[in-house]
Amino acid sequence: MGMTDEEAMLHDTLSELKKHLRSNESSKIVLIGDVMMDCYIHGYANNLNSRAPVPVLRETSREEDVGAAAHVARGLRSMGLDSHLFGVVGDDTAGLSIIESLEAEGVTTHGIAIVEDRTTTVKTRMLASRESLIRDEQLLLRWDIEEDAPVPLDASEALYEQAIEDLGGASALIASDYGQGVITDKGSERLFAAAKKHGIPVIADPKLTGLHRTEGVDWILFQSQGLELMRRRLGATTGAEAAEKLIAQYNWSHLVVLSGEAGVTIYSADEETVHAPCGLVDLRQMIGLIDAAAVAIAFSLSRNLDVHATALLANAACECILGAERTDSFVLSRDDLIHRVGEHVWNLQVSKR
Repeated sequence: MGMTDEEAMLHDTLSELKKHLRSNESSKIVLIGDVMMDCYIHGYANNLNSRAPVPVLRETSREEDVGAAAHVARGLRSMGLDSHLFGVVGDDTAGLSIIESLEAEGVTTHGIAIVEDRTTTVKTRMLASRESLIRDEQLLLRWDIEEDAPVPLDASEALYEQAIEDLGGASALIASDYGQGVITDKGSERLFAAAKKHGIPVIADPKLTGLHRTEGVDWILFQSQGLELMRRRLGATTGAEAAEKLIAQYNWSHLVVLSGEAGVTIYSADEETVHAPCGLVDLRQMIGLIDAAAVAIAFSLSRNLDVHATALLANAACECILGAERTDSFVLSRDDLIHRVGEHVWNLQVSKR
């Protein structure tokens, strides 16, 4: 039994994606956002504390890695893209460690400002299983260390000035907002306007409280929970209706919704909605899902791919995250993405034999 015309077109699109992923062509991506350190503590939680009904974690290992916008920068670099990262860290051990880690991997860090007496954000996740009984780890606690004060105005203005000057020749601009103060109303307005003037598409991962900053942005990233919350706020009956209202309200070109096991959907202002179903059965974790999708979309824009191909690539990137064995030190890579896209091609071929 042969493929239908639709399946044949999907097969050809996926095969073409593999060719793009294997090419060595590089493009510059300007990235601005919050920079932080992620720490993962692993162990066993076999007992409860004798004085409170909380588990006792017996640590077996721990890892530290860059997070948030820095994690996106690593993903871009691993995909063969030239990432120019702009952000802020403190003059502390975590901040200097982030810069050293990125530089060791070839990520451009001249845009990271080191602010004196500022605390670098560190998010620690404690994960554990029950020894000999439960194999898969579960998150027990997330412990955050972060700065309450806003980024100093002079540092913020200098950061945006540098980012604007660096836009020339970029294939895309990514704004990664984790609510730590780097993405500001005034700064983002200037930066997005400059990107528009240069004809550079903008990808934004906004907080729902920061949607007002995203007027006219080309690509907006939501997780499905965010769209559901907005559906309720807008009084829409479906997620699709909510997406349509949001696109009209904020003049977005595309809204990308990441839905885990339900796949990736792209709603567009001037094109038909595209959906890419998730091909995984066993979903292990979701940490870094939006970061991976942002990297995939940036790669797609650097190759001038259409919305359908972009949805397929973003979905494959999300599958790499969803199927990861461990959360620590996992970065979306070109090899991972080629493998996932290849799996989809193979499944199409096998199902029609």
